[in-house]
Amino acid sequence: MAVKTQEKMRAVVISKFGEPEVLKIEEVDAPQVERGEVRVRVKATSVNRADVMQRLGHYPAPSDCPQHIPGLEFAGIVDDIADGAGDWKLGDRVFGLCGGGAYADYVVVHGRTLAPIPESFYFSQAAAIPEVFITAYDALVSQMRLVSGDTVLISAVGSGVGTAAVQIVKALGARSIGTSRTKEKLVQAKELGLDDGIVVKDAKFAEEVINLTFGKGVDLVLELTGGPYVAEDIACLAPKGRLIVVGLVAGSKANVNLGKVLSSRLEIKGTTLRRRPLEEKIEVTNVFVKQLLPFFNKGLLKPVIAETFKLENAAEAHHFMQADKNFGKVVLTLE
Repeated sequence: MAVKTQEKMRAVVISKFGEPEVLKIEEVDAPQVERGEVRVRVKATSVNRADVMQRLGHYPAPSDCPQHIPGLEFAGIVDDIADGAGDWKLGDRVFGLCGGGAYADYVVVHGRTLAPIPESFYFSQAAAIPEVFITAYDALVSQMRLVSGDTVLISAVGSGVGTAAVQIVKALGARSIGTSRTKEKLVQAKELGLDDGIVVKDAKFAEEVINLTFGKGVDLVLELTGGPYVAEDIACLAPKGRLIVVGLVAGSKANVNLGKVLSSRLEIKGTTLRRRPLEEKIEVTNVFVKQLLPFFNKGLLKPVIAETFKLENAAEAHHFMQADKNFGKVVLTLE
């Protein structure tokens, strides 16, 4: 009886922890589907801060994901389908999130965590959507109850999640104030619908936010930077204001005024997508398909791409992101 040959694929592998040069193209075993799963031939993926942290050894992948192949989102074509994976067909154009492994020719995910790519979108555009728009919508709307008329402060407004958040806030009829360390990114963000921008120096911005809101403060903060920004967030929140922390680029420690938290009855929450159980990932995908995809189809939301690299140039793409010059997403293509 002939032994079946293990199928191979290209992947970007973290050969050891360190600078971008540790990312190497290697031939590895291609993943195979099990019940409920779909295999996608990846056409494009994106670089996220989590990939950088994983490469440095600070953010390991979940135990059920490839440990040395980064990549949290993908766009591609359905290549194989297991029993119980839903109504997908071979050749369907799909995109979505995964716990890791998307810097590769193939990725396997649960069928109910996939979404159909809008007809007018290229794979590179679709790959720039899932992580940032699902993160922003889940944090702002699903968890922190963003409604029309709210005033929202968005830190790191030129980041992938920041550019998605600006568009979501505008589409839902709320007001946005964004922070960035560079004026150029604020100008670009205003083209997406940002109402007011603040150039941050020495992690200080609360006083200017208070002035922009005529002393009231903001209703909601989407904190993508962390560290000393959190104390400033608390200082400029209105009574009963909500703060949700998504990123910790500036550090995981903050010296906060708990007196303000108590007296203003503030709500503070943290969130992440990558380590959620499958049931919750299915839920956020369903919300994305029902609530957000129609906005893309109508042209009210759009992916923002700073730069595109070939998969084999993943190290160059990581250098580009680490330079913090990108406005929007950094995409890797496999076509």
